[in-house]
Amino acid sequence: MKHTLGKLERLKSRKLIGRLYAEGNSVKAFPLRMMYLQTAHTSNFPAQVGVSVAKRNFKKAPDRNRLKRLMRETYRLQKEIVYDNLQDPYVFMISYIGREEHPYDELLIKMNKLLNLFILETKKKKDEKLEI
Repeated sequence: MKHTLGKLERLKSRKLIGRLYAEGNSVKAFPLRMMYLQTAHTSNFPAQVGVSVAKRNFKKAPDRNRLKRLMRETYRLQKEIVYDNLQDPYVFMISYIGREEHPYDELLIKMNKLLNLFILETKKKKDEKLEI
């Protein structure tokens, strides 16, 4: 698998983002939170991802942009965790909810934890649907 994060893998649709925040579920691994929703999207990839950093917590745009770059990079390097375990298409938004910047090494570990929590949650929900 290529370790890229191309245009088709990024969540850009305002309609999908709105549905994601209205209907989606979330998992947290502080300082990261992932909102996710199982839905069809325009890409052939199993997931589309977006990242966000609150302006309320980081007033300066360069600080927000740096955190978003770090989050995209940590996701890009570990996205096979998600791709290897998903059959249905998902969209998700990864938000930085901390108030101070954490180093790259720590974000890498937290992203790994977040992606594994996401896989556990989706498997749990799939098992619940099979029982019904």
